[in-house]
Amino acid sequence: MDPISQILNQAKTIAVVGLSNNPARPSYDVADYLQQNGYRIVPINPNEIEVLGERAYPDLLSVPMPIDIVDIFRRPQFVPEVVQQAIAKGAKLVWMQPGAENYEAAEMAEAAGLKTVVGMCLRVQHKYAQR
Repeated sequence: MDPISQILNQAKTIAVVGLSNNPARPSYDVADYLQQNGYRIVPINPNEIEVLGERAYPDLLSVPMPIDIVDIFRRPQFVPEVVQQAIAKGAKLVWMQPGAENYEAAEMAEAAGLKTVVGMCLRVQHKYAQR
């Protein structure tokens, strides 16, 4: 089993950075899918109080529980700060959704020992891995 599939199988908690209550947004669709497939979703968005029945937090460092995967739905220029917080939080994997690609931030994450996925949809990859 490849390392990404292994982490997906072992992960319990996924922080979704940029998750909003707008069902038309890709972040909502992906988070809803992940939640329905047994993951605990932690919304990260300073403009939300609750998304998909889960309390929202303004940033990763405000989350009181461990995070396995940080799924990023932010513009590339905001990704390095998210990655720094993911490193500080001790996440195992940083996932940059299509549109959130930042290769310097990916290198920073990998240098700190985190696995990274850049430019692929977590929902699509999870569905593929379940076959």
